[in-house]
Amino acid sequence: MNDDIMSMPVDPVVTTAGKELATDASATGKKRILVIKLSALGDVILAMGPFAAIRAAHPDAHITVLTTRPFVDLMKASGFFDAIAIDRRPKLTNLREVFALRRFLRNGNFDRVYDLQTSDRSGFYYKLFWPSPKPEWSGIARGCSHPHANPERDSMHALDRIFDQLGYAGISKVPVPVLAGPDIDLDRFGIRSPFVLICPGGAPHRPAKRWPAERFGLLAKKLADYRLTPVLIGTDKESDVLGKIDAMCPKARNLMGRTGFLDIASLGARSVLAIGNDTGPMHIAAAAGAPSIVLFSRESDPKLSAPRGIGDNAVSTVRESDLRELTVNRVMEEVRRRLDLDE
Repeated sequence: MNDDIMSMPVDPVVTTAGKELATDASATGKKRILVIKLSALGDVILAMGPFAAIRAAHPDAHITVLTTRPFVDLMKASGFFDAIAIDRRPKLTNLREVFALRRFLRNGNFDRVYDLQTSDRSGFYYKLFWPSPKPEWSGIARGCSHPHANPERDSMHALDRIFDQLGYAGISKVPVPVLAGPDIDLDRFGIRSPFVLICPGGAPHRPAKRWPAERFGLLAKKLADYRLTPVLIGTDKESDVLGKIDAMCPKARNLMGRTGFLDIASLGARSVLAIGNDTGPMHIAAAAGAPSIVLFSRESDPKLSAPRGIGDNAVSTVRESDLRELTVNRVMEEVRRRLDLDE
Protein backbone atom coordinates (compact mmCIF):
# COMPACT_ATOMS: atom_id res chain seq x y z
CA MET A 1 0.00 0.00 0.00
CA ASN A 2 1.39 3.33 -1.00
CA ASP A 3 1.75 6.73 0.63
CA ASP A 4 -1.43 7.99 -1.08
CA ILE A 5 -3.39 5.41 0.86
CA MET A 6 -1.74 6.42 4.10
CA SER A 7 -2.56 10.08 3.56
CA MET A 8 -6.31 9.60 3.54
CA PRO A 9 -8.51 9.58 6.64
CA VAL A 10 -10.20 6.42 5.38
CA ASP A 11 -7.89 4.46 3.13
CA PRO A 12 -9.27 3.36 -0.24
CA VAL A 13 -10.66 -0.11 -0.08
CA VAL A 14 -8.17 -2.54 -1.55
CA THR A 15 -8.49 -6.13 -2.56
CA THR A 16 -6.30 -8.72 -0.94
CA ALA A 17 -4.28 -8.62 -4.18
CA GLY A 18 -3.55 -4.94 -3.53
CA LYS A 19 -5.82 -3.43 -6.20
CA GLU A 20 -8.27 -0.67 -5.49
CA LEU A 21 -11.78 -2.02 -5.08
CA ALA A 22 -14.62 -0.65 -7.18
CA THR A 23 -17.52 0.29 -4.91
CA ASP A 24 -20.18 0.00 -7.61
CA ALA A 25 -22.39 -2.89 -6.55
CA SER A 26 -23.50 -3.43 -10.15
CA ALA A 27 -19.90 -4.32 -11.07
CA THR A 28 -20.23 -7.83 -9.63
CA GLY A 29 -23.89 -8.32 -8.78
CA LYS A 30 -22.86 -10.03 -5.57
CA LYS A 31 -24.32 -9.30 -2.17
CA ARG A 32 -22.04 -6.87 -0.39
CA ILE A 33 -21.11 -7.36 3.25
CA LEU A 34 -19.07 -5.14 5.56
CA VAL A 35 -17.46 -6.47 8.75
CA ILE A 36 -16.15 -3.93 11.27
CA LYS A 37 -13.33 -4.95 13.59
CA LEU A 38 -10.89 -2.17 14.42
CA SER A 39 -8.94 -3.38 17.47
CA ALA A 40 -7.42 -4.57 19.79
CA LEU A 41 -5.10 -7.48 18.97
CA GLY A 42 -6.66 -9.99 21.36
CA ASP A 43 -10.16 -9.08 20.22
CA VAL A 44 -9.17 -9.35 16.55
CA ILE A 45 -7.83 -12.87 17.17
CA LEU A 46 -10.99 -13.87 19.06
CA ALA A 47 -13.00 -12.68 16.06
CA MET A 48 -11.34 -15.16 13.68
CA GLY A 49 -14.00 -17.77 14.39
CA PRO A 50 -16.84 -15.30 13.84
CA PHE A 51 -15.13 -14.13 10.62
CA ALA A 52 -15.23 -17.75 9.41
CA ALA A 53 -18.90 -18.03 10.36
CA ILE A 54 -19.80 -14.87 8.44
CA ARG A 55 -18.00 -16.16 5.36
CA ALA A 56 -19.78 -19.52 5.67
CA ALA A 57 -23.13 -17.74 5.98
CA HIS A 58 -22.44 -15.65 2.88
CA PRO A 59 -20.32 -17.92 0.66
CA ASP A 60 -20.99 -16.01 -2.56
CA ALA A 61 -20.95 -12.48 -1.16
CA HIS A 62 -18.27 -9.87 -1.59
CA ILE A 63 -17.05 -9.25 1.96
CA THR A 64 -15.03 -6.22 3.01
CA VAL A 65 -13.47 -5.85 6.46
CA LEU A 66 -12.96 -2.42 7.97
CA THR A 67 -10.00 -2.57 10.31
CA THR A 68 -6.88 -0.63 11.31
CA ARG A 69 -3.45 -0.84 9.76
CA PRO A 70 -1.73 -3.12 12.32
CA PHE A 71 -4.13 -5.95 11.48
CA VAL A 72 -4.03 -5.90 7.68
CA ASP A 73 -1.69 -8.89 7.39
CA LEU A 74 -3.86 -10.92 9.76
CA MET A 75 -6.95 -10.11 7.71
CA LYS A 76 -5.20 -11.06 4.48
CA ALA A 77 -3.90 -14.32 5.93
CA SER A 78 -7.33 -15.31 7.23
CA GLY A 79 -8.67 -15.79 3.72
CA PHE A 80 -12.16 -14.70 4.72
CA PHE A 81 -12.28 -11.32 2.99
CA ASP A 82 -12.37 -10.11 -0.59
CA ALA A 83 -11.22 -6.64 0.39
CA ILE A 84 -9.73 -4.73 3.28
CA ALA A 85 -10.48 -1.12 4.19
CA ILE A 86 -8.18 0.66 6.62
CA ASP A 87 -9.87 3.00 9.05
CA ARG A 88 -7.59 5.70 10.44
CA ARG A 89 -10.21 6.43 13.09
CA PRO A 90 -10.44 10.17 12.59
CA LYS A 91 -11.49 12.41 15.42
CA LEU A 92 -15.22 12.80 15.21
CA THR A 93 -14.81 16.57 15.50
CA ASN A 94 -12.83 16.65 12.26
CA LEU A 95 -15.71 17.13 9.83
CA ARG A 96 -13.60 16.77 6.70
CA GLU A 97 -12.37 13.35 7.73
CA VAL A 98 -15.76 12.26 9.02
CA PHE A 99 -17.35 13.13 5.68
CA ALA A 100 -14.65 11.09 3.92
CA LEU A 101 -15.58 8.15 6.12
CA ARG A 102 -19.23 8.74 5.34
CA ARG A 103 -18.52 8.63 1.60
CA PHE A 104 -16.77 5.28 2.01
CA LEU A 105 -19.70 3.80 3.90
CA ARG A 106 -22.39 5.13 1.59
CA ASN A 107 -20.54 4.40 -1.65
CA GLY A 108 -19.87 0.85 -0.55
CA ASN A 109 -23.49 -0.10 -1.29
CA PHE A 110 -23.39 -2.61 1.53
CA ASP A 111 -26.38 -4.88 1.98
CA ARG A 112 -25.45 -5.89 5.51
CA VAL A 113 -22.94 -4.76 8.13
CA TYR A 114 -21.65 -6.92 10.98
CA ASP A 115 -20.34 -4.52 13.61
CA LEU A 116 -18.09 -6.75 15.72
CA GLN A 117 -16.48 -3.73 17.37
CA THR A 118 -19.76 -2.61 18.99
CA SER A 119 -18.18 0.57 20.36
CA ASP A 120 -19.45 4.12 20.52
CA ARG A 121 -17.32 4.83 17.45
CA SER A 122 -18.70 2.01 15.32
CA GLY A 123 -22.21 2.86 16.50
CA PHE A 124 -21.61 6.38 15.20
CA TYR A 125 -20.71 4.91 11.82
CA TYR A 126 -24.26 3.58 11.59
CA LYS A 127 -25.56 7.13 11.84
CA LEU A 128 -23.38 8.27 8.96
CA PHE A 129 -25.67 6.56 6.45
CA TRP A 130 -28.37 9.16 7.13
CA PRO A 131 -30.35 10.35 5.18
CA SER A 132 -29.75 7.45 2.79
CA PRO A 133 -31.34 4.08 3.52
CA LYS A 134 -29.33 2.16 6.09
CA PRO A 135 -28.09 -1.36 5.37
CA GLU A 136 -29.03 -4.30 7.54
CA TRP A 137 -26.87 -3.92 10.64
CA SER A 138 -25.88 -6.42 13.30
CA GLY A 139 -24.64 -4.69 16.44
CA ILE A 140 -25.82 -2.41 19.18
CA ALA A 141 -26.41 0.80 17.22
CA ARG A 142 -29.75 2.30 18.19
CA GLY A 143 -32.39 1.53 15.58
CA CYS A 144 -30.36 -1.08 13.71
CA SER A 145 -32.12 -3.99 12.01
CA HIS A 146 -30.45 -6.82 13.95
CA PRO A 147 -29.69 -5.51 17.44
CA HIS A 148 -27.84 -7.62 19.96
CA ALA A 149 -30.49 -7.11 22.59
CA ASN A 150 -29.19 -9.50 25.24
CA PRO A 151 -29.15 -7.50 28.52
CA GLU A 152 -26.33 -9.76 29.76
CA ARG A 153 -23.97 -8.96 26.91
CA ASP A 154 -21.60 -6.86 29.01
CA SER A 155 -21.06 -9.72 31.46
CA MET A 156 -20.23 -12.25 28.74
CA HIS A 157 -16.80 -13.35 27.56
CA ALA A 158 -15.81 -11.30 24.50
CA LEU A 159 -16.09 -14.32 22.21
CA ASP A 160 -19.35 -15.60 23.67
CA ARG A 161 -20.76 -12.11 23.20
CA ILE A 162 -19.99 -12.21 19.47
CA PHE A 163 -21.39 -15.75 19.21
CA ASP A 164 -24.60 -14.48 20.76
CA GLN A 165 -24.68 -11.37 18.58
CA LEU A 166 -24.37 -13.45 15.42
CA GLY A 167 -27.14 -15.71 16.68
CA TYR A 168 -29.45 -12.69 16.78
CA ALA A 169 -28.47 -12.09 13.14
CA GLY A 170 -29.27 -15.65 12.10
CA ILE A 171 -25.80 -17.22 12.26
CA SER A 172 -25.82 -20.08 14.74
CA LYS A 173 -22.72 -22.10 13.85
CA VAL A 174 -19.59 -20.22 14.95
CA PRO A 175 -16.24 -22.01 15.33
CA VAL A 176 -13.55 -21.17 17.85
CA PRO A 177 -10.78 -18.90 16.56
CA VAL A 178 -8.00 -20.62 14.66
CA LEU A 179 -4.95 -18.85 13.28
CA ALA A 180 -2.41 -20.55 11.04
CA GLY A 181 0.93 -18.95 10.33
CA PRO A 182 3.27 -19.84 7.49
CA ASP A 183 5.75 -22.70 7.68
CA ILE A 184 8.69 -21.52 9.73
CA ASP A 185 12.35 -22.54 9.89
CA LEU A 186 13.32 -22.74 13.55
CA ASP A 187 16.98 -22.56 12.55
CA ARG A 188 16.29 -19.05 11.31
CA PHE A 189 15.72 -18.07 14.93
CA GLY A 190 18.31 -20.41 16.42
CA ILE A 191 15.64 -22.34 18.31
CA ARG A 192 16.07 -25.87 19.55
CA SER A 193 13.01 -28.02 20.19
CA PRO A 194 11.27 -28.60 22.45
CA PHE A 195 10.68 -24.97 23.32
CA VAL A 196 8.31 -22.85 25.41
CA LEU A 197 7.08 -19.53 24.05
CA ILE A 198 7.22 -16.76 26.66
CA CYS A 199 5.29 -13.49 26.26
CA PRO A 200 6.40 -11.25 29.15
CA GLY A 201 5.21 -7.91 27.78
CA GLY A 202 1.93 -6.07 27.74
CA ALA A 203 0.34 -2.67 27.35
CA PRO A 204 2.76 -0.07 28.77
CA HIS A 205 -0.10 1.94 30.26
CA ARG A 206 -1.25 -1.08 32.31
CA PRO A 207 1.82 -2.23 34.25
CA ALA A 208 -0.31 -4.08 36.82
CA LYS A 209 -1.06 -6.68 34.11
CA ARG A 210 2.63 -7.63 33.93
CA TRP A 211 4.32 -10.30 36.01
CA PRO A 212 7.73 -8.95 37.08
CA ALA A 213 10.56 -9.61 34.63
CA GLU A 214 12.68 -11.18 37.37
CA ARG A 215 10.00 -13.84 37.92
CA PHE A 216 9.94 -14.64 34.22
CA GLY A 217 13.74 -14.92 34.38
CA LEU A 218 13.56 -17.45 37.20
CA LEU A 219 10.82 -19.32 35.36
CA ALA A 220 12.98 -19.45 32.22
CA LYS A 221 15.85 -20.96 34.22
CA LYS A 222 13.57 -23.65 35.62
CA LEU A 223 12.30 -24.46 32.13
CA ALA A 224 15.87 -24.73 30.88
CA ASP A 225 16.60 -27.19 33.68
CA TYR A 226 14.00 -29.45 32.04
CA ARG A 227 15.84 -29.03 28.70
CA LEU A 228 13.07 -26.83 27.38
CA THR A 229 14.28 -23.82 25.39
CA PRO A 230 12.68 -20.57 26.63
CA VAL A 231 11.84 -18.45 23.58
CA LEU A 232 11.18 -14.80 24.39
CA ILE A 233 9.03 -12.64 22.14
CA GLY A 234 8.21 -8.95 22.33
CA THR A 235 8.74 -5.59 20.71
CA ASP A 236 11.67 -3.21 20.94
CA LYS A 237 9.63 -1.21 23.46
CA GLU A 238 9.91 -4.20 25.81
CA SER A 239 13.70 -4.36 25.62
CA ASP A 240 14.15 -3.81 29.37
CA VAL A 241 11.92 -6.75 30.29
CA LEU A 242 13.35 -9.06 27.64
CA GLY A 243 16.91 -8.02 28.46
CA LYS A 244 16.49 -8.88 32.14
CA ILE A 245 15.12 -12.32 31.36
CA ASP A 246 17.82 -12.94 28.77
CA ALA A 247 20.55 -11.99 31.26
CA MET A 248 19.12 -14.29 33.92
CA CYS A 249 18.80 -17.27 31.57
CA PRO A 250 21.59 -17.54 28.98
CA LYS A 251 19.87 -20.58 27.43
CA ALA A 252 16.88 -18.45 26.44
CA ARG A 253 16.43 -17.26 22.85
CA ASN A 254 15.53 -13.57 22.75
CA LEU A 255 13.55 -12.77 19.58
CA MET A 256 12.88 -9.14 20.46
CA GLY A 257 11.53 -7.26 17.44
CA ARG A 258 11.89 -10.24 15.12
CA THR A 259 8.39 -11.71 15.19
CA GLY A 260 5.33 -10.34 13.48
CA PHE A 261 1.86 -11.59 14.33
CA LEU A 262 2.02 -14.46 11.85
CA ASP A 263 5.49 -15.46 13.03
CA ILE A 264 4.09 -15.74 16.56
CA ALA A 265 1.34 -18.00 15.23
CA SER A 266 3.91 -20.21 13.54
CA LEU A 267 6.03 -20.40 16.67
CA GLY A 268 2.98 -21.07 18.82
CA ALA A 269 2.00 -24.00 16.62
CA ARG A 270 5.47 -25.56 17.05
CA SER A 271 5.82 -24.88 20.78
CA VAL A 272 5.06 -27.35 23.56
CA LEU A 273 3.64 -24.53 25.70
CA ALA A 274 3.09 -20.77 25.72
CA ILE A 275 3.24 -18.72 28.92
CA GLY A 276 2.59 -15.02 29.29
CA ASN A 277 0.64 -12.11 30.61
CA ASP A 278 -2.88 -11.23 29.53
CA THR A 279 -1.75 -9.73 26.25
CA GLY A 280 -2.45 -10.01 22.52
CA PRO A 281 0.38 -12.41 21.59
CA MET A 282 -1.03 -14.99 24.00
CA HIS A 283 -4.28 -14.90 22.04
CA ILE A 284 -2.28 -15.59 18.89
CA ALA A 285 -0.40 -18.50 20.46
CA ALA A 286 -3.61 -20.07 21.79
CA ALA A 287 -5.42 -19.69 18.45
CA ALA A 288 -2.43 -21.29 16.73
CA GLY A 289 -2.79 -24.37 18.90
CA ALA A 290 -0.24 -23.80 21.66
CA PRO A 291 -1.23 -25.19 25.06
CA SER A 292 -1.28 -21.93 27.02
CA ILE A 293 -0.92 -20.58 30.53
CA VAL A 294 -2.05 -16.97 30.93
CA LEU A 295 -1.28 -14.88 34.00
CA PHE A 296 -4.02 -12.54 35.23
CA SER A 297 -4.17 -9.83 37.87
CA ARG A 298 -7.14 -7.91 39.23
CA GLU A 299 -6.75 -5.59 36.22
CA SER A 300 -8.58 -8.01 33.95
CA ASP A 301 -10.99 -10.90 34.33
CA PRO A 302 -10.32 -14.19 32.53
CA LYS A 303 -14.06 -14.86 32.53
CA LEU A 304 -14.41 -11.90 30.17
CA SER A 305 -11.21 -11.85 28.16
CA ALA A 306 -9.09 -15.00 28.44
CA PRO A 307 -7.71 -16.40 25.18
CA ARG A 308 -9.59 -19.30 23.64
CA GLY A 309 -7.60 -22.21 22.27
CA ILE A 310 -8.20 -25.29 20.19
CA GLY A 311 -9.76 -28.18 22.10
CA ASP A 312 -10.80 -28.67 25.68
CA ASN A 313 -8.56 -27.23 28.39
CA ALA A 314 -6.31 -25.63 25.80
CA VAL A 315 -5.89 -22.52 27.94
CA SER A 316 -5.38 -22.41 31.69
CA THR A 317 -5.20 -19.27 33.76
CA VAL A 318 -3.30 -18.39 36.91
CA ARG A 319 -4.69 -15.37 38.72
CA GLU A 320 -3.30 -13.29 41.56
CA SER A 321 -4.80 -9.95 42.54
CA ASP A 322 -1.34 -8.36 42.52
CA LEU A 323 1.02 -10.13 40.12
CA ARG A 324 3.95 -9.09 42.26
CA GLU A 325 2.63 -11.64 44.76
CA LEU A 326 2.50 -14.47 42.22
CA THR A 327 5.33 -16.92 42.92
CA VAL A 328 7.44 -18.75 40.38
CA ASN A 329 6.68 -22.02 42.13
CA ARG A 330 2.96 -21.57 41.62
CA VAL A 331 3.42 -21.00 37.89
CA MET A 332 5.82 -23.94 37.66
CA GLU A 333 3.22 -26.16 39.28
CA GLU A 334 0.90 -25.37 36.40
CA VAL A 335 3.70 -25.91 33.87
CA ARG A 336 4.46 -29.35 35.34
CA ARG A 337 0.78 -30.23 35.31
CA ARG A 338 0.35 -29.17 31.68
CA LEU A 339 3.49 -30.92 30.46
CA ASP A 340 3.33 -33.88 32.85
CA LEU A 341 6.79 -33.14 34.24
CA ASP A 342 8.27 -34.62 37.39
CA GLU A 343 9.35 -32.29 40.15
